[in-house]
Amino acid sequence: MTAGLVERMVPDGLWELFERVVPPAAERPQGGGRRRHGGREVLAAIIFVATSGCTWNQLPPGFGPSGVTAFRRFAEWSEARVWAKLHRLVLDELGTRGELDWSRCAIDSVSVRALKGPMTGPNPTDRGKSGSKIHLIVERNGLPLSIGISAANLHDSQALIPLMRGIPPIRSRFGPRRRRPAKLHANKGYDFDHLRNWLRRRQIVPRIARRGIEASDRLGKHRWVVERTMSWPNGCRRMHSRYKRKSEHFLAFVGIASTLICYRRITK
Repeated sequence: MTAGLVERMVPDGLWELFERVVPPAAERPQGGGRRRHGGREVLAAIIFVATSGCTWNQLPPGFGPSGVTAFRRFAEWSEARVWAKLHRLVLDELGTRGELDWSRCAIDSVSVRALKGPMTGPNPTDRGKSGSKIHLIVERNGLPLSIGISAANLHDSQALIPLMRGIPPIRSRFGPRRRRPAKLHANKGYDFDHLRNWLRRRQIVPRIARRGIEASDRLGKHRWVVERTMSWPNGCRRMHSRYKRKSEHFLAFVGIASTLICYRRITK
């Protein structure tokens, strides 16, 4: 892979953050073996797979690491939760710059087709075909704060509490770290009293549309940001369908897409 392509796909700022979370390469006590490809080259190959949607064995010739090498490192880093740590570092950088708006957040989900495996189920909106769901909580500007995956037949309401608990303590421009928004906007799929009470106990104002009372577009002027964010990962074609049977690998691609979305705000 040419140096220019590596730098374009993995800018210096992103690589500096990645170096802080990537585990050190294992040493061979016996010595020998092939020279290990540089982490930046492998990361560029992984991002190429995520954004282009190609399979590991479809990496272009001369791309640096082979598809087998890139996948092995991807699996190794996924097991070490590198992508979640990188996402949190990028959020910390945004918080330090005052780029995160905690005045209101929004939650939603999107379904994708999937092969058989963990975290899959019959999709009620796709004629019962096997699928998975991607769940997101975004801040007011649409930047993902918390992500998760589930089977397509899981009710959206069951993801609210785990996603809220999944928001990490993020640095602020002034004051202590923060992990709770002032308000949470959601559609009628989250219209349950126990969820409203859970949010109120944490001093979060629930703005959830009520079934049979409010129009479906009642909260549209605040919820459109999460719907827009759901379209941004389409730039990562690997997320159009779930090809990986292992749920942790699919979650890793969701984490990579969220990190890239947040990192673009830093470079603006």
